[in-house]
Amino acid sequence: MKKLFRLFASRAFLFGIPILLQAFFLILYIWKFSIYFVYFYTFCTVLSVIAVLKVLTGRSNPAYKIAWIIPIMLFPIFGGLVYLLLGQNKSSRRTKLKMHEIQEITTDLLGQNETVIEEIQLKDRSAANQSRYINNYSLCPVYKNTTSEYLSTGEKMFERFLMEIKKAQHFIFLEYFIIEKGVMWDFILEVLVEKAKQGVDVRVIYDDVGCLLTLPYGYDKQLEKLGIRCCVFNPFVPILSSRLNNRDHRKIAVIDGTTAFTGGINLADEYINAYEKYGHWKDSAIIIQGEGVWSFTVMFLALWNYIRKTEEDFKSYRISQETETFASDGYVQPFTDSPLDDESIGEIVYLNLITNAKRYVYINTPYLILNSEMAMALCAAAKRSVDVRITTPHIPDKWFVHAVTRANYEILAESGVKIYEYTPGFNHAKSFAVDDEFGVVGTINLDYRSLYLHFECGVWLYQTKSILEVKDDFLQTLEQCSQVTLKDCKSVKWYRRFGRIVLKAFAPLM
Repeated sequence: MKKLFRLFASRAFLFGIPILLQAFFLILYIWKFSIYFVYFYTFCTVLSVIAVLKVLTGRSNPAYKIAWIIPIMLFPIFGGLVYLLLGQNKSSRRTKLKMHEIQEITTDLLGQNETVIEEIQLKDRSAANQSRYINNYSLCPVYKNTTSEYLSTGEKMFERFLMEIKKAQHFIFLEYFIIEKGVMWDFILEVLVEKAKQGVDVRVIYDDVGCLLTLPYGYDKQLEKLGIRCCVFNPFVPILSSRLNNRDHRKIAVIDGTTAFTGGINLADEYINAYEKYGHWKDSAIIIQGEGVWSFTVMFLALWNYIRKTEEDFKSYRISQETETFASDGYVQPFTDSPLDDESIGEIVYLNLITNAKRYVYINTPYLILNSEMAMALCAAAKRSVDVRITTPHIPDKWFVHAVTRANYEILAESGVKIYEYTPGFNHAKSFAVDDEFGVVGTINLDYRSLYLHFECGVWLYQTKSILEVKDDFLQTLEQCSQVTLKDCKSVKWYRRFGRIVLKAFAPLM
């Protein structure tokens, strides 16, 4: 009864009801009008045709187009209108102008040291080309004088995270998709409050939809009263709008401009196994220290300015190289990916790694919802004798998404890609290790939402020790996984296969 009461009293329920009512009455009115008014029926049909043409001529992924064309054609009376309301990922003119301003500021602040990129080119032209792509389209340069360390579990990340924020003297910036009250957040909050009292500049950004079921309404104001400045990204409002699609899925922590964290780990108890949600939770993060942290500082402050409508003095948060000496460990390139710039940076970073691999590609991902380009790249790599291995969860967080993940197994297995499921529970890690030379650790899932609709971030790695740490952790994780063979895929009951095919058709909308 208590759980039921909490559900009915939750903001998700209270806000969800108006949205469902809007959708119901929209469909009801259109259906009624389509019966009694032939002109309205014709108008809606024409609208659906226009919607299909917009889908076909748009720049979105072909699979995303198909996923919308099917319902529009099946339900021409209201399919086109629903697409125009919810399906487009178009930002307003005002938003575009603001994003352009942010890009200009970022370009001025994040200049590439050409000596570093020339060093990489002497080692490997392919590596230099990958790095240049990230710099050109994410505006984030590649750095030396930066160390990186892979943290293979949520527990390790939490321990190191607490240790670093306790040492903060100037500022702590946190940006997370999910924050939830509990063991993890309570410990962190206690430190943040104490640091704020000491005069440390403490700021938090959280995504409103990500925290819809985990934080009470107005929690940002509660934090402000504690001395912690707080912003809510894209506040959830009970109105049908495509704006709901764009979420801040990034996980960033920046401490004093010298230390930064990112990865799959949100600030909630299941990520450190203080609470069992979907079996044992496997996750990972990366900590970087040194010059590369500046990119994460700029990422955070740029979004803070965008939400808060302020103009921060970014340079005051940059640690002077004269007072701080950093070690070098290969090449480190933090990057961000925005859904508002028509450039799928995360996807192309992943594709570059796969297509340039010579010996192996090891991938951790909670969701394996592939478009044709990604599936083809993985299959082609395996066919040219690259050892391609992918680990996914065995216990899902969403059954329908997991069904689509499993729907992709067969085509990959036929080409020689090795698929493993993490038997103890849910694998939420997002990492690539390639040829002992390249790696990526970040927030980007192999699904349409991460690749096309969410704000994301990651760290591209070249010739760092942390790449071998990612590889070693992957191989150790395999010991707790069961391999899914081609025989297993073909033995799936026909009705399950049919259900997965249907779900796969609508995968881009999930």
